[in-house]
Amino acid sequence: MSLSNVFNIAGSAMTAQTVRLNTTASNLANAESVSSSEGETYRARKPVFSVQSVAPEQVPEAYQSLVPGQGVEVDEIVESDSPLRMSYEPNHPMADENGYVWYPNVNVVEEMADMISASRSFQINADIMNTAKQLLQRTLTLGQ
Repeated sequence: MSLSNVFNIAGSAMTAQTVRLNTTASNLANAESVSSSEGETYRARKPVFSVQSVAPEQVPEAYQSLVPGQGVEVDEIVESDSPLRMSYEPNHPMADENGYVWYPNVNVVEEMADMISASRSFQINADIMNTAKQLLQRTLTLGQ
């Protein structure tokens, strides 16, 4: 694995963490949205990550068992299957015929923890890219 592959790996991780931050922000923005039916209610969303596949011809024979140079990619964004919150509020304008309103299944504390984790992961990958850049610059100055 060359040092330049570090940029691809860290860049893919930063892209994945950006998607994670965006879905978390969407979940937090809709945490207290109300609807009058279960089908219309916002459901928390989470990204699903996987390892980027590398074509076998791109991997040298010596590294076949290690498969270096892989990054991360977002496969899909799935909706949470945890139960929605139903609240009896007969005076609410969005209440159904029985007086109930539906709230999303967003756990604000969990979302804030995810946001902090994604933010830190993004920062770590930015630091990795900066360190790799510095190493490459120092390598170029060795001959001087």
